[in-house]
Amino acid sequence: MAQGRKFIIGTSGYSFTDWVGTFYPPEATQREMFSYYVQAFSTVELNFTYYRMPVPNTLEKLAGRSPAGFTFWVKANQELTHKGNLAIAGEFVEGLSPLRDAGKLAGVLVQFPQSFHRTPDSRKYLADVVENLASVPLAVEFRHSSWQTPETLASLRQRKVTLVAPDVPDIASLYHSPAAATTTTGYLRLHSRDASKWYTGGADRYDYSYSPDELKQIAEEWSALKEPLDEVYVFFNNCHAGQAARNAQEFHRIVAGL
Repeated sequence: MAQGRKFIIGTSGYSFTDWVGTFYPPEATQREMFSYYVQAFSTVELNFTYYRMPVPNTLEKLAGRSPAGFTFWVKANQELTHKGNLAIAGEFVEGLSPLRDAGKLAGVLVQFPQSFHRTPDSRKYLADVVENLASVPLAVEFRHSSWQTPETLASLRQRKVTLVAPDVPDIASLYHSPAAATTTTGYLRLHSRDASKWYTGGADRYDYSYSPDELKQIAEEWSALKEPLDEVYVFFNNCHAGQAARNAQEFHRIVAGL
């Protein structure tokens, strides 16, 4: 493993009813899910902030219920990433204050949709988003292949924004990235490799379980990356029936053995 390389592994969300009996104990209630989650992982992506603005009281409780050293990546609200509404940026950042005050905010995940192509207008909007969220660490995930350019990586490096490398099916229009980094933080999101389900809608898109061989290959690619990374965040988004949690645990075992 590259000297100093640290993998921090978790899942995209933690509150799923179909994890009860498949990852959480059969008797687990929704209120207890987070308590079980933090026993297994040291980081999480909060996805509910995509659908509704962060509520400081909710985040304060999560910070208090997580152990020392636990970190949160918070997904940017859809108003910013899907609806082009920069006006909510200040309110969004302010809502994260409990996590920042607790020293547990790793950053904000800015995931753009596949409809967000690399055009002059989109590049300008991306720059505006980065500027409006400049007070917090940022990681950007692209879904459209038009962003696969050296200029995109150079721009993120210049702005000190972390690139998200998505693991997705082999579909030409999707953004693909090998192990790569634009800051001293690596960021990998594993979604699925099943092209037949990608456009079926709903949770079916993420109904996929990575094989041990696939996970080993991914771990070796990131371990061999030459960039000087302090840490690599790895989040599994294949959340159907506890697959993300089980894959994350297996990936942890694999990187521990490298």
